[in-house]
Amino acid sequence: MRDQFNREIEYARISVTDRCNLRCRYCMPANGVSKLPHGEILSFEEILRVAEILARLGIHKIRLTGGEPLLRKNLPILVRELKSLRGIEIVTLTTNGVLLEKFASDLIAFGIDEINVSLDTLDAREFEKITRRGIFAEVHRGIQFLFDAGFRNVKLNCVPLRGVNEDNLVALAALAKDQNLKVRFIELMPFGCTSRSGFVGMTSAEIISKLENHFGKLIPCDGSKILQGPAKYFSIKNFVGQIGFIDALEHKFCGSCNRIRLTAEGFLKACLCYDTGVDVKKLLRSGASDEELLTVIRETIYRKPLEHSFERSSAARDARQMYQVGG
Repeated sequence: MRDQFNREIEYARISVTDRCNLRCRYCMPANGVSKLPHGEILSFEEILRVAEILARLGIHKIRLTGGEPLLRKNLPILVRELKSLRGIEIVTLTTNGVLLEKFASDLIAFGIDEINVSLDTLDAREFEKITRRGIFAEVHRGIQFLFDAGFRNVKLNCVPLRGVNEDNLVALAALAKDQNLKVRFIELMPFGCTSRSGFVGMTSAEIISKLENHFGKLIPCDGSKILQGPAKYFSIKNFVGQIGFIDALEHKFCGSCNRIRLTAEGFLKACLCYDTGVDVKKLLRSGASDEELLTVIRETIYRKPLEHSFERSSAARDARQMYQVGG
């Protein structure tokens, strides 16, 4: 369906848990957080019911997020059930990769279309500094398992941090030289713990300059692709894969935003930035019919805000942390 600004909304990010087995400094406090009781997060049955209604409204792509989604028991089964819904064409996953080696076979067998792995560095010491966990080897094995299994729809998501991992960005980009994957550099967002982390992000222009000094010219790729996301992709001579950039602050792309978000506790957000939306869980558990749900969800999507306001203060800014929203 189209929102009030005539944007085609076709992509939903669904968080299945607020729990995580890392403590990334720009996302969570060192001692973790108060976790939602299991009964407060949506059940798989509730997620599937909402997804079926979203499909009726024109949502074709679903990305499962967290927290860390692979901490949710039987997640591959949810992938299989979502794939069976009429109208859902693509089901993808964003993970930190720690449990990927354990679950990758089932995810692939049950039809996952794409797996995004959040990875800010290839240096084990930097990894521990950023995540507060010395388990880089597990992540590396999980990614390698995907390659060895012949799974080709892999994206690596890196948040460039000045003075922290900037010397490792070239090494990350180099992974796309011989592997058909996408390495994407994602702008640090002023959201949740970011302001308290002490980290400072880098601009796409800085990163492009660094990569071009090492590899040569980055060549823009054709963006005409079904269910296109916000990333801008580039190719490099003699590279099999591609390099991507997502920079919601440096180059605001709200005019082409095609997504909505459903939090683990069942709150439907039409924009990452704001606290507005609808408590879908309350409707589900108060006996609302599918048609009542469809009407409320349609109205929420239609009223999707024109643009975020991360670059300025706003009373309507969402106070949730990123792990509570779903990435």
